[in-house]
Amino acid sequence: MDWLTGGKQAEAKRLIAQLVDSTKREQAARDLLGLGADAVPALVEALQTKDLSLLPPVQHLLARIPSASPTLIKLLSTAHPLIRGRVAEIFGISKDRSAVPALLDALSGEYFTVRARAGIALGRMGETKAIEPLLKLLKDREDEVRIAACLALGFFKDPSTFDEITTVLLDDPKIEVRQAAAMALGNTQHPKAVPYLMEALRDPFWWYERETQAGDLFSAIEKMGATAVEPLIEALKDNEGAVRKYAALVLGRIGDPRAIEPLGMALYDLHHDVGRTAAEALVNFGAASFEILVEALDHPEMWIRIHSVDVLPKVKEPRVGLVLLEMWKDPEREVRKHVIQAMGELKDPRTLPILQEIMNNRADREFHALAKEAIAHFG
Repeated sequence: MDWLTGGKQAEAKRLIAQLVDSTKREQAARDLLGLGADAVPALVEALQTKDLSLLPPVQHLLARIPSASPTLIKLLSTAHPLIRGRVAEIFGISKDRSAVPALLDALSGEYFTVRARAGIALGRMGETKAIEPLLKLLKDREDEVRIAACLALGFFKDPSTFDEITTVLLDDPKIEVRQAAAMALGNTQHPKAVPYLMEALRDPFWWYERETQAGDLFSAIEKMGATAVEPLIEALKDNEGAVRKYAALVLGRIGDPRAIEPLGMALYDLHHDVGRTAAEALVNFGAASFEILVEALDHPEMWIRIHSVDVLPKVKEPRVGLVLLEMWKDPEREVRKHVIQAMGELKDPRTLPILQEIMNNRADREFHALAKEAIAHFG
């Protein structure tokens, strides 16, 4: 019957080639699953592909064919490192417990890419035997392995690991590894992770010229939801402006009503970035923030008024147009510039006459240009 087996394997290769065609992929996948064990040799061979669009469907198919496991387990210790890593990813999809011993062995293997992918697979499987080896990998010499160890540990949501993950978050020399540690803690969504994340928020490492990279840290705290609100409100009183700014930013994202009043106080922060961020955060509370923002328009400090003017168009409140018309009378030219821009953003017809009047006054070329641009937004 070798001819029959050979025919099925040839058919499997033909079907695998169709997996890269979006119009044929679904049917080809069904047919490959129908072939079962006869499709395994061709699918295993396809793991060598350089076509990264072909790799995911091949891996998912192998994960769904139980008879592939013995072959894949053997490959974890014998194949080229690239293939070993791809096989580890398959077990992360299938969560096949029979692969646990081989994956645990791979954690201490020679090839760092295999260590990394085996770690992630064990994390996805929730294999608690992997926790201790993964904690050791937090000190691995390779960045990729430390990143994977952090992310893998995050799957367990085990508070006993938080302290060591936080050591990475605070001390690792590579920012990418610190980002992974933040993501790991955030993914746990465990209340006990909040103090560790707040400690990181106060770490000067993130304060200067790293706001983009700190996004993973902010997202991690945001995932804590309501449990992070009170610590963040407390952080609005921190001595360091960057901490206050970041706390305001995350409070706005969480959107818990408890933050409205503290953010209203942060509007008056002497650190301009904090005040601006607090104003932007208040926008996320919609009409509930309107009165607080309007109250700030009476403050003697010009920039506090500007911060409120800038965000008012984003507040869904019908009185905003009237407020901007009143603010056109502000004594500071810089404030009036922002008022013109805010009117353009708001596109309230009630502000159009004053914008046209400003535009028609060509003696003030700057205001003329700003009003012309604002009117263009009305369409």
